[in-house]
Amino acid sequence: MATAAQWISGARLRTLPLAVAPVLIGTGAAIGSVGGFTSFIIGDYTRNGHDFSLPQIFLRAVLALLVSLCLQIGSNFANDYSDGVRGTDDVRVGPVRLTATGLAEPSAVKRAAFLFFGIAGVAGIVLVLIAQAWWFLIVGAAAVAAAWFYTGGKKPYGYMGLGEVFVFVFFGLVATLGTMWMQVGGLSLSGWAGAVAIGSLASAVLMVNNLRDIPTDIEADKITLAVRLGEHRARIAYASLVLVPFALLVLAILDGHPAVALAILALVPALNPLKTVLRGTTGPGLIPPIKSTGLTALAFAALMGLGLAL
Repeated sequence: MATAAQWISGARLRTLPLAVAPVLIGTGAAIGSVGGFTSFIIGDYTRNGHDFSLPQIFLRAVLALLVSLCLQIGSNFANDYSDGVRGTDDVRVGPVRLTATGLAEPSAVKRAAFLFFGIAGVAGIVLVLIAQAWWFLIVGAAAVAAAWFYTGGKKPYGYMGLGEVFVFVFFGLVATLGTMWMQVGGLSLSGWAGAVAIGSLASAVLMVNNLRDIPTDIEADKITLAVRLGEHRARIAYASLVLVPFALLVLAILDGHPAVALAILALVPALNPLKTVLRGTTGPGLIPPIKSTGLTALAFAALMGLGLAL
């Protein structure tokens, strides 16, 4: 039976910055779209006939964060379960695999996945009720389906090289723009720039993870995008995904948010993983870049979100 520490390891906490990042950017874009912090300080927070307040935005941000975190953890357990029962994780480098190692019964890991999906669903419903955005229930159901069918089902899209596409869409566009919409009922060019940027960084994390696993994925017939591209082009793709977000800051600056230039500082934690990947490191040596890229995404999101809100 798995210990509490092993269950925590199986939840893959290193991936959670990717769940926090879009909420930070979406919230920053929301505050910026109603005049920034200055508007709240002087009491002018009416836009398009609607009143907004920091407590209101904060509550919706907390709910959006709970949805995002639980979807990420649920997805991690779903991935552990599906890859474990398929035998894909029989030979793996990285965090503990509960199913493949026999530390936990497959059914228990599956229940854990759906427990977190359920919590995400409840938080999402509360958020929808508050925001009166009923159509978002469909988006939420699609997000849960995407989390499960990444490696679950008869034809998981993660085995067809589409993992990065879905990560970009759901942990980039949907999570960021959904957060903003739920808070202020609208979107902005800056919000779109942030959504594309964080989607790119989230895809970069998956790319370097799959780059590490190319040899074992080929043996398991798991054709990820990294496998399709080949090792050299996968490394170039990773570097491109990490650097594109910094170019996108120009759009937010042109949209009237010069303070987002602060996010350039996130290049500092990005340099080591970039050098590690581009110099040809393989196997366990690629584990640190996975964590560092996630932290880069978090730093970028925190700084860009702050810049948008100022």
